[in-house]
Amino acid sequence: MKKAIVCLVLMVPFMLLGQAKNQPKKILMVVSSYGKDLGETRPGYEFDEFTQAYLIFKKNNLVIDVASPKGGKVEADQFNKDKAYNQAVLNDPTTLEVLNNTLPTSKVDPSAYDAVYVVGGKGAMFDLPFDPSLQDIIVNLYRREGTVISSVCHGPAAFANVKDGDKFIIEGVELTGFCNLEEDLFGKKWVKEFPFSLEDKLKARGAVFSQADFMLSKVSVSGKFITGQNPFSTTKSAEEVVKSLGIEPVARDLYKDERSIDLIQEVTNGKRSVTSAAEELKSNQDSYEMPLIAVWGYYKILASKEDEKEIVKGVTMVELSSPYFFDENLQMVMAQTYSALGDKEKAQRVLEDLIAKDLLTERARTLLEELDKK
Repeated sequence: MKKAIVCLVLMVPFMLLGQAKNQPKKILMVVSSYGKDLGETRPGYEFDEFTQAYLIFKKNNLVIDVASPKGGKVEADQFNKDKAYNQAVLNDPTTLEVLNNTLPTSKVDPSAYDAVYVVGGKGAMFDLPFDPSLQDIIVNLYRREGTVISSVCHGPAAFANVKDGDKFIIEGVELTGFCNLEEDLFGKKWVKEFPFSLEDKLKARGAVFSQADFMLSKVSVSGKFITGQNPFSTTKSAEEVVKSLGIEPVARDLYKDERSIDLIQEVTNGKRSVTSAAEELKSNQDSYEMPLIAVWGYYKILASKEDEKEIVKGVTMVELSSPYFFDENLQMVMAQTYSALGDKEKAQRVLEDLIAKDLLTERARTLLEELDKK
């Protein structure tokens, strides 16, 4: 009997160790408390980023808590309620209740979590970098082995002021986030009120800032840090977090916007031919967001200024989407761009098509006359 008791005592630590290994991983998602009136009065967190990451964490059996600096109900910026990932959360009363009762960061026990994931949105720039409780949470994870510190879009702002002793924790770490080019193109409403430029501040703190072209997917993994550049980097950054926690992400169907951004990235990086992309869109057009592809091309044209090689990338994406998406103002930009590139024939064809459709007729005729004089 005594011998059996001794054996049992010796076995207990190993039994507990096995139980610990089987414990589900726990992640703290952090969102801004700053938002008000769907981002009209004050910017909030990005709902798309929250829902996409939340669904991946949930599908991979992570235990999820949601916190914010003030706690309680948090306000997102305006978002498209018809997106599949947003629908999934909007139709889940339990998750909505969580967003109405977020944990205040001051009440969070950081030792209970294996990872933190900071959701972006413009609001993140205003409160997250200055929340001492959030800084304590991040430092706790920074000091512990096997933990993950992650964020997406403007989320890395939460890391900007965090120190371990006298050293900023992001010094020498490769990070990405919403870059200056993206702010220039898409951040006009709030960027002048930001306390700092995210890209510039991360660099100033010693981080190695990396980026893809605007609104294309980019995830940086550096030590225990995982960061995504923009909203279209959310799913990939969330899955990298899952991998870093020792879990193989479950297979899933890609969202339409994911597929669209991936296709843009493959074509513009030369990993896929234009012919192959055109065939893919023709065969599976319902799997893509044609307006997204077209609008990316439009902004690429605007952002490229006089760099002809980069302008052509934008033109290519508009051309690929044009059989499935038509916008007269975009077509006028295309005509002007063709003219600037010296492709008179394409410019004329677009302008004549606008006139035939009785769209922007006066402008089209004026530009046609200018072309005839060349």
